[in-house]
Amino acid sequence: MTFSELDPRTLTVLGVPGALEAAAHPQATAQVLSGLSAHPDSRVRALVARHPNTPLEVLGSLAASFPREVLSNPGLPLMRLARPNLLGVFPAEGVAALLALPDVPAWVLEGAARHEDFSVRTALASYAGLSAERVSALAQDAGWQVREAIARRTNLPERLIRQLAADDDYDVRKAIALRADLPGDALRTLAADSHSLVRANVARRLDLPLDCMLTLAADGDSDVLSTLARRVDLPRKVREWLAANDHPMVRAAALQAWKVPREWLGRAENDADPDVRAALARRPDASPALLSHLAHDEAETVRRALLERNDLPDEAVVALARAPEQDIRVHVASAETLPAGALDVLMQDDDPNIRTILAVRPDLGSERLMQLAQDNSAEVRRGVAFAETLPPAVLTRLTGDTNAGVRRSVAIRDDLTPEIVRQLAADLDDGVRLMIAGRGDLPQNIRDLLRNDIDGNVRVEATA
Repeated sequence: MTFSELDPRTLTVLGVPGALEAAAHPQATAQVLSGLSAHPDSRVRALVARHPNTPLEVLGSLAASFPREVLSNPGLPLMRLARPNLLGVFPAEGVAALLALPDVPAWVLEGAARHEDFSVRTALASYAGLSAERVSALAQDAGWQVREAIARRTNLPERLIRQLAADDDYDVRKAIALRADLPGDALRTLAADSHSLVRANVARRLDLPLDCMLTLAADGDSDVLSTLARRVDLPRKVREWLAANDHPMVRAAALQAWKVPREWLGRAENDADPDVRAALARRPDASPALLSHLAHDEAETVRRALLERNDLPDEAVVALARAPEQDIRVHVASAETLPAGALDVLMQDDDPNIRTILAVRPDLGSERLMQLAQDNSAEVRRGVAFAETLPPAVLTRLTGDTNAGVRRSVAIRDDLTPEIVRQLAADLDDGVRLMIAGRGDLPQNIRDLLRNDIDGNVRVEATA
């Protein structure tokens, strides 16, 4: 059977070499190539994308993954003659992939400009090599996403900047508001824009003129005021007013500036809103005494803000070890280093999961390890069995544990004494003996004993 006669229904039985040969064969039919276009091997699909007999719709589906191969397809010129609006049948993601290539042919740009999917025209609007005429045309596009993409382009002529600054859609005006080349009069117009997100973008500008700051300081929107409050170049009166604003989000934002007066910090420490105190907890210049005080805060928001730091004083860590939130205590218990006071607090935690995390810490010491080896929870005691090093007394304690699962975990340790190995080899639990039987360091007399064990699995393990 030739490849031109290959039944598409049998393509699944082809191995990868056969599929590669079929996809490269000059006589491969459109039907066969359509079937191979879904092959799991990317090399096969790439060959289909280059084959002149591949149907246009299949090329469109492959363009997203193989744009270079589709553009180099020798059958594409004839397809373009037969269907001038060829890209109109390509999915949007396929055309966008073509536009992402650095050397896109002019006909692709033309087809993308006529594509009915706005996401294609948006991708086109971001293409670096557009002509001035094309940029101007896209600035008038019906899709706001397209106009927004144009608003983000570099080297826009001033007339288009002014046009887009007065656009009906606020997303377009938001993009224009951040342009470094925005004319001053347009900037001042946007500072009084009807949409708060546009005004907030104006407030983000590094080069914001003083008169615009004063205009925005009288804004009634908390997002705008919060954005403004984070600036470090505000006039003193504006900064003081924002730090005492009625909205807690604005007061919290004022604490995020690089430098704030010391009296602000004291006032924020006693602020009624937890978000303000949380912002204070994030400040890099917060003193150890302040952090310790905030660690006792009644609000969960403040405690979680403290978890973001890696410079907490010991007193704060101990306070967080008593947090009512289980995940906060887990976070503390998992820290690389912990003060002794935090370890002692966590050792008494009601949650066995916390104590299990502690069990494998390398900094517990013999006394704490022995305490956990006698824990009421078998999971905790099993956790101790996984500790990297164990004092002999702790190891002996775990070897005689009442829970078989604990003893099984002991049985796989590398540091067992010959006496413990003999004890576990005679354990009443089949699983313990099975773990011992699988050890590579068993003395011959112990191995011989286990080869005659009453449990068949143990005998097999000891013989392997």
